[in-house]
Amino acid sequence: MSGESKTIVLIHGLWMTPAGWDRFREFYEARGFRVLAPAWPRMQGSVQELRHNPSALAGLGLLEIAAHYEKIIRSLDERPILIGHSMGGLIVQILLDRGLGAAGVSINGTAPKGVFRLPFSVIKAASPVLSNPLNFWRCVMLSFAQFHYAFAHTMPKHDAREAYKQYLIPGPGRPIFQAAFANFTPWAASDVDHFNSDRVPLLMIAGTEDLLVPPILNRINYNLYQSSCAVTEYKEFQNRSHLIITQEGWEEVADFVLTWTHARTKRPSTHEMRQMTNH
Repeated sequence: MSGESKTIVLIHGLWMTPAGWDRFREFYEARGFRVLAPAWPRMQGSVQELRHNPSALAGLGLLEIAAHYEKIIRSLDERPILIGHSMGGLIVQILLDRGLGAAGVSINGTAPKGVFRLPFSVIKAASPVLSNPLNFWRCVMLSFAQFHYAFAHTMPKHDAREAYKQYLIPGPGRPIFQAAFANFTPWAASDVDHFNSDRVPLLMIAGTEDLLVPPILNRINYNLYQSSCAVTEYKEFQNRSHLIITQEGWEEVADFVLTWTHARTKRPSTHEMRQMTNH
């Protein structure tokens, strides 16, 4: 075991900023953790400023995002717990595959290369980007209707509009294209080694009503990881949409993650060590 960590790194997803993690960050800080929620590279300014001018993010891709977080993680004085949402969940899987972290949690995480299923809801949710090949090098803003369908369709309209106002920014199209066409791309940016038995424990969380990353994609990805001896576990939360980290009931998710990481990273006591030795 790597030993229980008191540092958490939160990795946000596409179309979001670190502000989407505010509730999780406060929840974990109140329990004595040092919590970092760095923005993606090139992301500077408020939600309003990024909406007005997102040009710095145009062309940003998965490898640059992963390298950015890898540099931050390697600068820390202990191996952190990595928690990612949506595209951030894919980044967590990439970082764990590189040997980083004390444990990792992918919440409604984008599927890496190797998951071939593509439900209609995913195509519809990603269509604002994928409908135009030029969006590969552009940033794309979702309308409220597009956001509501992909992120928040189980939330009351008022709450969904507040989330749209607080969190949504234009997102670079490149990561969507990289994920969507990974299975047809040699050395794809979203590739992970599902056979890697040296990585730390990984928890995959899905919301049963998620349309952007439906549970079936998480389950297929989870099954691919069963080829490895490394610990991989899976949990579904009922009636949750893609925006599981801010919608009503987010505390249950945050607490489950904390309980799981504690169990998977704690150092065994002297008594436990003796019992293992005797057996």
